[in-house]
Amino acid sequence: MRANSSTVSSAQTAVHDGLAALLAKHATHAFRKPVADYNRAAFNTTIAAWQAAGTRALILDAGCGVGLSTRNLAAQFPDHFVIGVDQSADRLMRNTPWEGSVPANYVTVRADLVDYWRLLHDAGIRPARHYLLYPNPWPKIGQLQRRWHGHAVFPTVVALGGYFECRSNWRIYIEECAAAVTQLSGRPVDVLPYACAEPITPFERKYRESGHSLWRCVVQL
Repeated sequence: MRANSSTVSSAQTAVHDGLAALLAKHATHAFRKPVADYNRAAFNTTIAAWQAAGTRALILDAGCGVGLSTRNLAAQFPDHFVIGVDQSADRLMRNTPWEGSVPANYVTVRADLVDYWRLLHDAGIRPARHYLLYPNPWPKIGQLQRRWHGHAVFPTVVALGGYFECRSNWRIYIEECAAAVTQLSGRPVDVLPYACAEPITPFERKYRESGHSLWRCVVQL
């Protein structure tokens, strides 16, 4: 039986014509919002856990939801340490089914990504791999600045470097994300259809079982 998740509905039919100008503005104006104390504490706790694990390379699972993707990435990359960050304590506390032994090379934490990304950058910490899996698409034309690539923090995200991958069931989101990374980094970014053999997030499973086309952009920064 297939799931019945609705496809993304939007009046927007191509990359937003205001994206390039918005990115240029964000790239030349420092984002100075103060970092919240709880985000700094969350950052310090997770970085201490990573450092205690030894010299493993770091993976950031940005917007990890219930943390299933974090576990799956930890299992896929046992020689790395994975930090999953989500703003919802309720999602992170849900009991997510998992078969077999739970990987030990990960931690999840409640924090605002806007602050967490900036704290990583300011600390000089550069993840080896960086995943942004199925973020809220904010599909209305007037919601560009709510999409991560339209947010003032996105130049910091790109500056973190490493392998970057974003996935969505809305092709325009991925095309915009790719265009934003290229504009900010000067590197070409592949926009690819994505056929997952084994879904690693609940959204990925739901979208696949609903018959949605999945898309991703990938780049080594």
